[in-house]
Amino acid sequence: MNDQQPRKPGIIGWLNRFEPLVLVMFAAFSGGLFLFLQLTGEVLEGSTRRFDESILLALRQPGDLSRPVGPAWLTHAFSDITSLGGTTVLTLLTTLVTIYLLLDRRRAIAIFILASVLGGWLLSTTLKLGVARPRPDIVPHLVEVHDLSFPSGHAMVSAVTYLTLGALLSRTQTYKSTRIFMIVVAILLTLLIGTSRVFLGVHFPTDVLGGWCAGATWALGCWMIARRYISASPGTKNPKS
Repeated sequence: MNDQQPRKPGIIGWLNRFEPLVLVMFAAFSGGLFLFLQLTGEVLEGSTRRFDESILLALRQPGDLSRPVGPAWLTHAFSDITSLGGTTVLTLLTTLVTIYLLLDRRRAIAIFILASVLGGWLLSTTLKLGVARPRPDIVPHLVEVHDLSFPSGHAMVSAVTYLTLGALLSRTQTYKSTRIFMIVVAILLTLLIGTSRVFLGVHFPTDVLGGWCAGATWALGCWMIARRYISASPGTKNPKS
């Protein structure tokens, strides 16, 4: 006689098939999406204008708005850092990582990384056109810009690229310390690039917050899909459920 209990149906059975970490990540994904939608609504209503302008003004010399606060080397450093979120650098980085993974016989994760980054870039462009927020004009821009403002393309695309690469590449590493290092570096680069856009006066702070939120949510969603369906080992075979 078979004493094995039948599998629990419904939502309880569904929950039992997933690890607690996955459920936490799903909650974070949902929270990130909610925060982005809330922030977008506030921006469209103009409720964030005073907050944005006060921070931009606080980062400039009161007597000369063309001069940022702090020493000259800080402005130079942020000008260099902001280029790390540019299209050229991110395209080159994504291409090289994809080629490396293909050569390392990790075809599935290579293709998924490329599709994830390209999809995030397309989403960033679509959101910019949808919100159509002009660039801030309260302070002079320290770098040349031409497109729309919300969400910050540098903040969102760098979050999409670096966080996606960090999260997915970390799955190919053997040691936990290496995986943590890759994630920390990805987060640090994302934060520095977004901060540079506000410091240089080319984005409102809420542009950057929106970019971080949307980019991180996208990267988290990609990580959840890859963790469930794509093997970190060479080849294309799916991992065990």
